[in-house]
Amino acid sequence: MRDRTAATSTKVSFFELFFDLVFVFAVTQLSHRLLGELTPGNALQTGLLLLAVWWCWMYTTWATNWFDPDHPVFRMVLTGVMLAGLLMATAIPEAFEERALWFALGYTAVQVGRTLYGVLVTRGTPLGPTFQRILCWFVPSCALWIAGGTLGGTALVALWVAAALIDLAGPSSGYFVPGLGRSATSDWSSIDGAHMAERCQLFVIIALGESVLLTGVTYAKHPYGAAATAAFALAFLSSVAFWWIYFDRTAEASAEAIATCPDPGRVGRNAYTYGHLPIVAGIIVAAVADELVIAHPTGHTTAGTAAAVLGGAGLFLTGHLLFTRTVFGHWSRPRLTALALLAALAFAHPLLSPILLAFAALLVLAMVPVWDLASSRRTEEPEVDFD
Repeated sequence: MRDRTAATSTKVSFFELFFDLVFVFAVTQLSHRLLGELTPGNALQTGLLLLAVWWCWMYTTWATNWFDPDHPVFRMVLTGVMLAGLLMATAIPEAFEERALWFALGYTAVQVGRTLYGVLVTRGTPLGPTFQRILCWFVPSCALWIAGGTLGGTALVALWVAAALIDLAGPSSGYFVPGLGRSATSDWSSIDGAHMAERCQLFVIIALGESVLLTGVTYAKHPYGAAATAAFALAFLSSVAFWWIYFDRTAEASAEAIATCPDPGRVGRNAYTYGHLPIVAGIIVAAVADELVIAHPTGHTTAGTAAAVLGGAGLFLTGHLLFTRTVFGHWSRPRLTALALLAALAFAHPLLSPILLAFAALLVLAMVPVWDLASSRRTEEPEVDFD
């Protein structure tokens, strides 16, 4: 079959966009699960499920970067991945209860099935050893996912955490396997950086779209009072601020940077595979915060609401800070300053109503693109240097 670099175009295909629909549903399921119980335990559980969902989507993105998604055989593989991913997504609300095994089986089918295909079609090619090593890492991690889903209870949590740690360690360790060695990021240099960047940008749009949807649905369920309407407007403007921070300058510049860098595999791993996870998590948490503020805009700000409002913005900014650091090689002062201001608001939250806290967080977010714009006018290469 054709690899992606041999295809006539490296633009995102329509089938890839169709594939993403499963993950639109998964993101919605994750946000609803987190909203159902704002406790540290449920937040950790939802984070673990998000990691699994993100890992399935991200590894498939690498696969569609290397292989032509319009090839009939690979398209059938992706169809199977979609079906297994949909099974995972439907199990998310009860993934730590009676549907744990179904979630684990869906995850295993996605990761092992797609990787087996990669092993078969890359035999005798430079990518072959990499797929063999990846499969060797997925076999034990997926065994732990399935074992946890079978046993349930405390064992489930322990085994799934262990499985997630194995999954997280794989790319950074080069998928080291005794006898097979490890993969260097230069071994992955055949990736199309522009395609990788566009795929991750589209996932950010998925998360933002879910946030806007949740905001609209929540507001429609409540009386159109002045406070709720103001909270609704703040929620929408927060989504705009997230979009502005991510897309206004860094999205295009980062795509150009990875496309021209000498080791695109390293940037793809650090900036996109790892770096985008907190970005997506922050948008999901912020969507939960929007619903809480719209539902209860005035009165006392609970610890859960404050954690959602400030934590969503903080996660997003932390992820974007690490992303820009990886791609452009320096720390962004606007993002570091914004994180410090959010930390200060955490101490002040008992003095503020939910809507005032949301307004303060929005001002912090809005400061970042304004600072970026002002800085760009003082530099010769504004698309790279944000300081």
